[in-house]
Amino acid sequence: MTADTAVRSPEPGRPGSGGSDQRGRGAVPGGAGQAPGLLHRIAGWSMRHAGLAVLIWVLTLVAVTVGSSLVGNDYRNDNSLPGTDSQRVIDAFREHAPEGSPDSVQIVLHDEGGVARAETRTAVSSMLAEVRKLGHVAAVADPYAVRGSISADGRTAYSTVQLSSAGGEIPVEDLRAIIETAQRAAQDGLQVEVGGDLIRGAIEGEGGAAEGAGILAALVILVFLFGSLLAASLPLLTAIFAVGSTLGLLVLASNLLKIPDYTAPVMMLVGLGVGIDYALLIFSRYRGELLNGQERAGAARTALDTAGRSVLFAGCTVVIALLGLLALGLGSLQGLALGVTLTVLMTMLAAITLLPALLTLFGRRIERSVRKRAEKARRTHGDGWRKLAAAVQRAPWLALTVATAALVLLSLPALGMRLGFADAGTDAPEKTSRKAYDLLAQGFGPGFNGPLIVVAEGNEQAVAAVSRALPGTPGVAAVTPPQALPDGKVSMLLVFPTSAPQDEATSELVQRLRTSVLPAVSAQTGATYLVGGSTAAADDFAGAVSSRLPIFVLVVVGLSALLLLAVFRSILIPLKAAVLNLLSIGASLGVITLVFQQGWFGAQPGPIEAFVPVMIFAIVFGLSMDYEVFLVSRIHEEWRRSGDPIQSVREGLANTGTVITAAAAIMIVVFGAFLLSPDRMLQQFGLGLAVAVLLDALVIRCLIVPAVMRVFGNRAWWLPRRLDRVMPRIALERD
Repeated sequence: MTADTAVRSPEPGRPGSGGSDQRGRGAVPGGAGQAPGLLHRIAGWSMRHAGLAVLIWVLTLVAVTVGSSLVGNDYRNDNSLPGTDSQRVIDAFREHAPEGSPDSVQIVLHDEGGVARAETRTAVSSMLAEVRKLGHVAAVADPYAVRGSISADGRTAYSTVQLSSAGGEIPVEDLRAIIETAQRAAQDGLQVEVGGDLIRGAIEGEGGAAEGAGILAALVILVFLFGSLLAASLPLLTAIFAVGSTLGLLVLASNLLKIPDYTAPVMMLVGLGVGIDYALLIFSRYRGELLNGQERAGAARTALDTAGRSVLFAGCTVVIALLGLLALGLGSLQGLALGVTLTVLMTMLAAITLLPALLTLFGRRIERSVRKRAEKARRTHGDGWRKLAAAVQRAPWLALTVATAALVLLSLPALGMRLGFADAGTDAPEKTSRKAYDLLAQGFGPGFNGPLIVVAEGNEQAVAAVSRALPGTPGVAAVTPPQALPDGKVSMLLVFPTSAPQDEATSELVQRLRTSVLPAVSAQTGATYLVGGSTAAADDFAGAVSSRLPIFVLVVVGLSALLLLAVFRSILIPLKAAVLNLLSIGASLGVITLVFQQGWFGAQPGPIEAFVPVMIFAIVFGLSMDYEVFLVSRIHEEWRRSGDPIQSVREGLANTGTVITAAAAIMIVVFGAFLLSPDRMLQQFGLGLAVAVLLDALVIRCLIVPAVMRVFGNRAWWLPRRLDRVMPRIALERD
């Protein structure tokens, strides 16, 4: 037996224990001699009709891929934050200016000798004339004619290019044509850069490199583990089919539901890691049963009836954690949570249907490879892990103290985490969008790139009053004259801070305006004043998450703990799992803060993407439960068999250490490969997940869990008799 062991129903407690005794008991419901369960029937069908099962998966992949290509995607980002000032500003624009304003980009000019030089002016005018002729360009402003378009020192200017369509309707090629046309005007002394959100999207690197690097690295690890390219390919192939099918389904679902446009890369990141992981755990059990002398069909049935059950249970914990995001009530996270949940469900389905079929088709060749490799092995399986467990158990308090202290220290930077949204200020220095951002900040002030929007709902006197109050506010560099929206009922003012959009000082200015400056003016005029803009929206998002986070944590941790309580019939095991999972999540968020907020290892410093921490919490908590189940269930079985808590920990780690480490290594390289992505959000997401899995597999499972279990002893499996009678019984495997 390996990590994926039976969890059978306990009999009444032993004398004097005050709780249930789970040793020396009979078979679980559905055990030997009873009717096969649903999992057994599904896997059995796939094995009996292996060719048909593979064909169904191939046809499914082809069908959803073709269908999604024909229908196309309709990804929509729901960034609404009901009840917040920034959302009310957006609603005011929709109500009073329903036609909206066209999208635009900025062509930024810089000449150390002054942009008014004759040669520079001639080159700029010629370039702008060419830009006017390009597709989807509605108008191009003349920086020499529009007031305020040239900096006070005369060395920097900008031209606003109004586009004729919404950003999502403009081909990337047309945006790149604007960049190329503008930059051709650069000459000695004249620097030309192009900025704006649309430009940032147009110059992003092509996707695929991160996914490809992760798959290749995973294949290398699997070949090293199994010593066979064929054996290594099966878990990888299972994951690719699951992720590919889900990607097509996601495109189709985007036409019915609000799915954010960043769901696909996140789904691929999680799907590849989880898909390979689940298939690997089942395949490892199959390989182990072959080495124990079982014939191929029996080994496959045992693997599916043991590791398969554990995979389904582990997948359910991930799904629970992801669906817990719905408790936050944020539209931007709900679509993402549903998309990633669908991915996990598809990987579970592939693990119990496609993988058994592949094992049947290629079983003979795999068996030869497994037995040949086993003959060359010289050491007893798990000797190294037994020695590690024994060393930890000799000084459990030392291992527990040092490892826990390390995790706590890594978690501390997360206390200073600032949430926000990436802008051009966090782009790579060599990108034209970043250069345009920096030139505008140098020429017009750091706040020019992210003005705050103040909306005044009142009469002319109310608008005039706020116009007088804003310029004298600390942290305000300039205020534009009020501009009435088309229906004349609402006016808008742009407030330029003295600090950059992502600086903490800008967030402080938002709070100052909302809590002191504008309420004072409102008390005098009776008008309503609202503050919006990118910084205000990020602050509102962080506030919305913070206020609802306790409910989210309670739902995820509570439901997961109840599942573990029902499986292991223990009070301490779920509590231990919850605390250790929270520690690994905190440490991963601390590392993200050090790298992306503090700028360690050359990263561009800036705030953490607003929804990354809660997504990491949901996914990491679910993945951590996977390893908890795989390791502790094996320890539990050994304890029921021997009654020796020390020996059970050693055998549990010996039988699961290799597969958990390999599974973790695969997840680490798949997640870590997304550091190659040009998208800052994916970089943060990939690093956070990779660090969490690394700490969970090496520090928690190899050091803290053996130490804690040694300290707990037999008390680890204690459950009050009354609670034991009312708790449902969940079997992870059939006898």
